[in-house]
Amino acid sequence: MKFRILASLTAISVLVLTLPTINAQNQSQSIRAPYFFVTLGTLGGTVNSPNSINDIGWITGGADLAGDNDEHAALWLYGSVHDLGTLGGPNSAVLWPVHNETGLIAGVSDTTISDPLGEVWSCGAFLPASHVGHTCVGFLWQNGIMAGLPTLGGNNGFATGVNDSGVTVGWAETSYHDPTCVAPQVLQFLPVTYGPKQGQIQALPTLSGDSDGAATAINDKGQIVGISGACGAAVGGVSATHAVLWQNGAVQQLGTLGGSANNTPMIISPNGLIAGFSDLTGDEDGANPNFHAAFWTKTDGSAPLDLGVLPGDYFSEATGINNRRQIVGESCNSSFTLCTAILWQNGDMIDLNSVVPHGSLYLFYANDINSSGEITGVALNQETGELVGYLAIPTSGVTEVTVPQSKMDVAPRVLLPASASQQMMKKFGLAKSGK
Repeated sequence: MKFRILASLTAISVLVLTLPTINAQNQSQSIRAPYFFVTLGTLGGTVNSPNSINDIGWITGGADLAGDNDEHAALWLYGSVHDLGTLGGPNSAVLWPVHNETGLIAGVSDTTISDPLGEVWSCGAFLPASHVGHTCVGFLWQNGIMAGLPTLGGNNGFATGVNDSGVTVGWAETSYHDPTCVAPQVLQFLPVTYGPKQGQIQALPTLSGDSDGAATAINDKGQIVGISGACGAAVGGVSATHAVLWQNGAVQQLGTLGGSANNTPMIISPNGLIAGFSDLTGDEDGANPNFHAAFWTKTDGSAPLDLGVLPGDYFSEATGINNRRQIVGESCNSSFTLCTAILWQNGDMIDLNSVVPHGSLYLFYANDINSSGEITGVALNQETGELVGYLAIPTSGVTEVTVPQSKMDVAPRVLLPASASQQMMKKFGLAKSGK
């Protein structure tokens, strides 16, 4: 049963979103593609972050509890939000698109164990401040049970995605004190696969000369994408010196947009299309991140397509892709005070706010898109300041929109409050660096 049945439930808010119709000489009229717009339920807090939607309509991500001090992994299903719990610590979340359709969900969770080395680990860039002091490991959730995933002998791990064969990907610490780490990170981490059997973990190779790496996504063909580089702070930066693809047991380097850091594939589609982000030249080995959304259609090391930014913006990031080559993400200025949810399609960069009513909700990022063209992300409620999870569902079976860039009705930009700007910096893994 598709998640689009939410449109008929009274427990959620539904708006009908309609593309503008364009009539201009030498411009074909755009396809009219209305959407249902659904706001997603909360776990008591004022911040929701749906990060993933699969083809059976399961939406997963994280949601704050009352007081906004802690965040729990959440599943939005058939009009209800479900708290997936934690592994004993204060926080958990599904942070990457998870397109498994057999009932498996992958994410990260704090544990009750205090980190003996005082690391904040990769989780610290994305979870609330109450994470500090706890170890954090990957989890696999199924049938109401959250199970922790192993490490490679270190204290922490991370899980991003799981395919329909039950293979989960992520990264995990070893016991090696890596001299390329930047304090408070101490231990080396390697890209890994978990499973498909319980307790299984296997390290993936990094590129020659690279000490560390991470696997960020896997498809049902077993193709895996991720990063290879130095330890750094265990998130972004020089950890993502190289964008890579693993297939048939081997690692190969993907092209970049010219920068030496933050070269990160975020998602790989069932047919092998890859989306993410990559620094441009001038990033000074990650000291000056300047990444743009990137689209890899070739795996021969050639540069990906630079998907660009909105006029005046500095950063963009692609986080979701489907087999129709529809890509979603966001575009932001250098201070993350102006951010806009984006759909890239057929060479057009579409501000999602220009194809929805402008009401009190402002869509400032989009996280994922499934094969039906359903999009999930986060909007700012300009009246309450709350960060609201949303689902945009095409109606009448229409999954594609055609709006020439030159004729796009660009929505007014909205200045984000500090809470939303901080959310964007966390999403980009830059919350601690400030840029």
